[in-house]
Amino acid sequence: MNTTSSYLTVGGIDVDVVYKDIKNLHIGVYPPLGRVRIAAPLKLDDDAVRLAVVQRLSWIKKQQHQLQSAERQSEREMVTGESHYVWGVRMRLKVVERPGRVHVEVDSDRLLLYVPEGAERGVRAAALEQWQRQQLRERIPGSVSSWEPMIGRTVPRWSIRKMKTKWGSCNRETGHIWFNLELAKKHPDCLEYIVVHEMTHLLERSHGERFTALMDSFMPDWRARRDQLNGAPLADEKWN
Repeated sequence: MNTTSSYLTVGGIDVDVVYKDIKNLHIGVYPPLGRVRIAAPLKLDDDAVRLAVVQRLSWIKKQQHQLQSAERQSEREMVTGESHYVWGVRMRLKVVERPGRVHVEVDSDRLLLYVPEGAERGVRAAALEQWQRQQLRERIPGSVSSWEPMIGRTVPRWSIRKMKTKWGSCNRETGHIWFNLELAKKHPDCLEYIVVHEMTHLLERSHGERFTALMDSFMPDWRARRDQLNGAPLADEKWN
């Protein structure tokens, strides 16, 4: 089937567009962060698709809100037996209650969480979140510095934060890039994709043809990495 792809931003929402030999336009909103994907007939152009998105913007935002609400409702209990993803690998959580500092370790396929006896869920979750931040802090600098000469832009500052609908964002004027904390759960290839994606935005604001061409030249397999990022499981579950 003859297909082409495009990448748009409409009303602050990023949209993946695939043009196919089909009759009708289809809009989908997918977990975990509410990614919007459109399958559009070949006869349509970006302007026509943009208009369709504008007309369905309230529905899209409603679907995204529902996905985000579902994610909040499925908070981890932070108990032994749950599984958590570390750089794309599913690991079993084991909570070890003992005196001493709160910290996290990886032991083969187990994620060991050391906490004082009786520590509440919030304390356990905060400890894991801090560990995830540290994992990203250790990987981001090397990835950014390796791409700076290839992209031709420096990143003077970057930060990690929780984001509901984006894996990353940037300020083109200051060069500041933000990374979603959830990236610590994904394969390192996904983090590298976000590094390149946001650094490319320092050259091109929109998701138009120039942006796509730049991404193709910097990272030819970026589409596969993007699909891996959006398709791999994010929610943690009970270990079976």
